[in-house]
Amino acid sequence: MPAAASVSDRRATAAGERRGVPARAPQLALLAAVLALLPLGFANNYFYEVAILVALNAIVCIGLNLLIGYAGQISLGHAAFYALGGYGSAIAATRWGWPVWLSLPAAVVAMGVLAWAVGRPTLRLKGHTLAMATLGLGVIVSIVLVNEDRLTGGPDGMTVPPLVIAGRALQGEPTWYAIVAVVLWLAVWLAGNLIDSPVGRALRALHGSEVAAQTLGVDSARWKLRIFVISALFAAIAGALTAHYAGFITPAKASFLHSVELVIMVVFGGMASIWGAVIGAAVLTLLPQLLTVLKDYEMMVFGAVLVATMVFFPRGIVPTLARLVAKD
Repeated sequence: MPAAASVSDRRATAAGERRGVPARAPQLALLAAVLALLPLGFANNYFYEVAILVALNAIVCIGLNLLIGYAGQISLGHAAFYALGGYGSAIAATRWGWPVWLSLPAAVVAMGVLAWAVGRPTLRLKGHTLAMATLGLGVIVSIVLVNEDRLTGGPDGMTVPPLVIAGRALQGEPTWYAIVAVVLWLAVWLAGNLIDSPVGRALRALHGSEVAAQTLGVDSARWKLRIFVISALFAAIAGALTAHYAGFITPAKASFLHSVELVIMVVFGGMASIWGAVIGAAVLTLLPQLLTVLKDYEMMVFGAVLVATMVFFPRGIVPTLARLVAKD
């Protein structure tokens, strides 16, 4: 544990490890209840659309938080896996004639293989050099998607067939809300199990001090690569679902700006916090929708909110609030 870590942080971590998975059961039940009851307040399809977007962003952020928040490995090109998950399924279904029920999981598996191939050399880097390497990955993917117009449709994007299961096309906002809500719940459950396992302790050790973790027998290269692949899988699943839900996908999904937006969501909600990733994705997805009434001042107010949050909630919203509650 690094010297900068406080005694309260160490106690909280130890308490969390002792509580384990059963302590998350009430939280998971609450999340399931919220996801189930939320549509009761939706007045029209617009509310469904925003809720679906929140859930999809939250899925990506949960995986990205495992990489950044828990393992301490920065990624500025994660939108590449998000976009390729959607493009992979779309190309397999549209160009090659695969059924969607096969093209979607195949695209996700392919992104896992790509992440493994990319992660082996790049994760040997640290700090700003790792950030630059992941940024380069995102730039390369974005350029390829724009230029390979015969395969990807070029800068205009390409149409994506609907998701078909048991011969039935899944369409309509209520249906898609149910799908992404289930996937989000599973993502939170899987991430929680991972963090409460020995894998989670290895990741926290890596984040604290890679040298110290290696001294204690943690294979840093192996664990960093594994969590990079897992994080890419989360992004690919969300990207593939996004493409089939929208029925269209463009290279903008792989842009550097999109990668930065995902990182901001993780930092805003709170790194090393699964619920922080969910809250960060929810707030920063909803906020632009609420600020549209300000027109020309929208981005200025949005930036002011981010600055104020980092000043008053330096650890992110969820960890800072949890710390304040623990002191009372």
